[in-house]
Amino acid sequence: MAVLIDGKKISQEIKEELKEKINQLKSKGEPLPGLVTILVGDNPASQFYVNSKSKACTEIGMLSKIERLPNNISENELLGLIQKYNNDINYHGILVQLPLPSHIDESKVIETIDPKKDVDGFHPINVGNLVIGKETYYPCTPYGIIELLQRYKILTTGKHVVVVGRSNIVGKPIANMLLQKRDGANAIVTICHSAAKDLSVYTKNADILIAAIGRANFIKSNMVKEGVVVIDVGINRIDDSKSEKGYRIVGDVDFADVEKIASYITPVPGGVGLMTIAMLLKNTYQAYININSRE
Repeated sequence: MAVLIDGKKISQEIKEELKEKINQLKSKGEPLPGLVTILVGDNPASQFYVNSKSKACTEIGMLSKIERLPNNISENELLGLIQKYNNDINYHGILVQLPLPSHIDESKVIETIDPKKDVDGFHPINVGNLVIGKETYYPCTPYGIIELLQRYKILTTGKHVVVVGRSNIVGKPIANMLLQKRDGANAIVTICHSAAKDLSVYTKNADILIAAIGRANFIKSNMVKEGVVVIDVGINRIDDSKSEKGYRIVGDVDFADVEKIASYITPVPGGVGLMTIAMLLKNTYQAYININSRE
């Protein structure tokens, strides 16, 4: 039976570590790290995520502000607001909650954020630094995966990591992070995706399997080898008449099936998802340090 990788426990540890650092700043009368989150429209899922991020900031003593904008705001108005926060010394991290309405160019929005305040790690400059192995702000979900592997002392050097999924948010960045020649990485990495005729050809060879494809319970025990480390990034809603809500959240991995032969496995919920906000806070604190050291 697999060891459960507890994202709730590790994310709480990270928040406590950051809270201690912020308390030290307070005791010295220093200005505090600040994060502004910009929300366009009234998408319920986006509202939930934004509120969760703001609450996490408050918990550790970080400054937090939510800019709630109407769905019909013009692209130029949004870009102008981002520029305002690029120049605001009180906020060290800027996050624009995605997705955006169709009339707004997502790429243009991301590129307008000052790379020094891009705590989501999506700006092309930060993506480029990630690929060539320079220090940068890592996208929060992949960063959370790296943190889980390190804190559970799961060796990655020389291991075959198979990433199922090629998104800009998870698949591509985690692959690039894990192949870098450094501690906590230095892996042999394979990326596979929907174009493969048979994904199991690749997944069966994984020492560490990272599933990020958005297909509920897709990875079964017959697709992996004994002793595999399984990191499940999927968050899928499936109907469940036994649940009060009428649904439940599951990952991309059939947990009950795969945990019997895995050595380590993340649950859904309670695994990678909780790490995403913790790493956003860590990026914001690092942005604060970086910005103040340049001044």
